[in-house]
Amino acid sequence: MAANYDGEPLLQVEGLKQYFQVSKTFTVKAVDDVSFKIYPGETYGLVGESGSGKSTIGRSVIRLYDPTAGKITFNGMDISGKMSKDVNDKLRTQMQMIFQDPMASLNPRKKIGEIIGEGLEIHNTYNSAAERNNAVKAILEKVGLSPEHATRYPHQFSGGQRQRVGIARALIMNPKLIIADECISALDVSIQAQVVNLMKDIQDETGTAYMFIAHDLSMVKYISDRIGVLHLGHLLETGTTEEIFDRPVHPYTRSLLSAIPAPNPIVEKQRKALRYDYKTSGIDYAKGTNHLVEGTHYVKCTDEEFAEWLPQSLHSVYESAEESGQ
Repeated sequence: MAANYDGEPLLQVEGLKQYFQVSKTFTVKAVDDVSFKIYPGETYGLVGESGSGKSTIGRSVIRLYDPTAGKITFNGMDISGKMSKDVNDKLRTQMQMIFQDPMASLNPRKKIGEIIGEGLEIHNTYNSAAERNNAVKAILEKVGLSPEHATRYPHQFSGGQRQRVGIARALIMNPKLIIADECISALDVSIQAQVVNLMKDIQDETGTAYMFIAHDLSMVKYISDRIGVLHLGHLLETGTTEEIFDRPVHPYTRSLLSAIPAPNPIVEKQRKALRYDYKTSGIDYAKGTNHLVEGTHYVKCTDEEFAEWLPQSLHSVYESAEESGQ
């Protein structure tokens, strides 16, 4: 099932700010004025280095954190402020999260069947114990596990299997949006491919939308329809996968893409990673506004920076690296 860009967005985040007060004099601005949309059935990839605010955005959207400022609209409901019981119940069933650490997010004292079926019990969405057990077995088979696994404990599984349990727990509620918070970073590369292919197959079957949080750009390129590049709590560049990879505009995006190894040994020999240091770059993220490059491709910068960066974006990151002599 392809993404539907004609209707209303499933999730709309406008001016999201998430600040944490560490002491009386110091506040961490983890997320600062971030806006983006996710449409039904699409995968939106959120990328950036560690500490850039990716996971904080995911946790704010699903309301594990109370946003400092901004508006979050999900499936026509305003979920940014205090929510009514009805809105809260809908949010808890229609939006699910797959966590980064598959071991830490599973209760070691509960069997897999109990963990996966917990959402059904909390929201009382089944008529009998047999119906609940059948739903658990069906979802286990969907994620590539055996129904017999329902009676085992988390420590009896490998990392990849535990992550499949996390996916099953999210899927059993039949959500409209799944926030996948670096759900493959703790896994071996071969297992990563299996889990991502499984997520794509499930999306084709159910039409679920994903917010895919990751720092592995090659994986994000493979799974995402659109991408947002995050740095120091600011969303610097957003667009379709092709727009971001074919014509990166922001120096930070260009430095990220130039760090990806090329599968062609001749091209790889020529590759030189572009360096980017915010402190010495002279760029102030707070002064930037969204500028349209083309299509759905936006970059956050000042008018002067936009005029300077746009001609450079026509060159590939490999050419730019050679020209800069780095």
